[in-house]
Amino acid sequence: MSLLGLFFISVLQFEGVSGEEIYLYSRAGHYAILSCGRASHSDPTCSNVEWFFDRDQTESIKEVSEGKVKMDSVRAVRLSLDTSCSLIIENITAEDAGRYTCRQGGYVNYTDIPTYLSVLTVSPSPPDADPKRDGEVTLECSLFRHTDLHHCPQISIRWMDETRTVLLGEGEGYKFHGQKNCVSSLTVKLQSGHNRRYTCQLVDEENNAGIEADYTPVLTGDDQSDTPGPDPTNVPLSSIMWTLRVAGMMLMIVITVLVIRGTRNRKPPDDDNNVRTDGDEVSYENDEARPAATRLD
Repeated sequence: MSLLGLFFISVLQFEGVSGEEIYLYSRAGHYAILSCGRASHSDPTCSNVEWFFDRDQTESIKEVSEGKVKMDSVRAVRLSLDTSCSLIIENITAEDAGRYTCRQGGYVNYTDIPTYLSVLTVSPSPPDADPKRDGEVTLECSLFRHTDLHHCPQISIRWMDETRTVLLGEGEGYKFHGQKNCVSSLTVKLQSGHNRRYTCQLVDEENNAGIEADYTPVLTGDDQSDTPGPDPTNVPLSSIMWTLRVAGMMLMIVITVLVIRGTRNRKPPDDDNNVRTDGDEVSYENDEARPAATRLD
């Protein structure tokens, strides 16, 4: 028996601006668009635009030079620029979390616009967990950020069930372990026949909802003893057609037998003269010309 986790994100991204800094929140597996301000107004070709990335200030990596993605970047296939010189990141991973700086202008007079990208991920813990049917699994909702941001004072992480009820403490089928730094943990009970959905949601200090992720456990395996059987009223069309064909063949057989029996009943006796006599009348059973018969008085 294995567990397959299905993850869905209902909101793509949201952002906040503090002075000249932009805070962008996205999620793993999707994409993000990082604005470069009004770069396109002065340079529609983006030739004077560069993009830098750093995760912890120890190393700054140039991802875009003179408006073109550097092909030696490990993320080159996932990076591109749009017509406004904004940086587009496809198929985001936790490793993409960090600070991105758009630099406009030359080497002397330039303007830097930093964007802090935080990435939300949801996964079972440990990652290779493979619980049995009707077992338990611990889910971790994590927000990866630049090291400058440290804790999550303005962003909290909460869990909800399919009724959008916030899960706190311990209840039927779940146990909330609380939030530590930017990681929130929830242990859920897996029950066959009960399709539960658990949502991890980011909210700010004013309780405004941001991105969220849905987790739906799917149980699969050979043991389906407690799985409801097929609905007898829901008969496949192929079975109906097969039944009709068999009935049609049986009907044809019956008709053939009846025709053969009827033919045998009409067949004249096999005598030497091939003549059939019914009372005073004589009839011939072949098409050859015969001499006229003489009626005997």
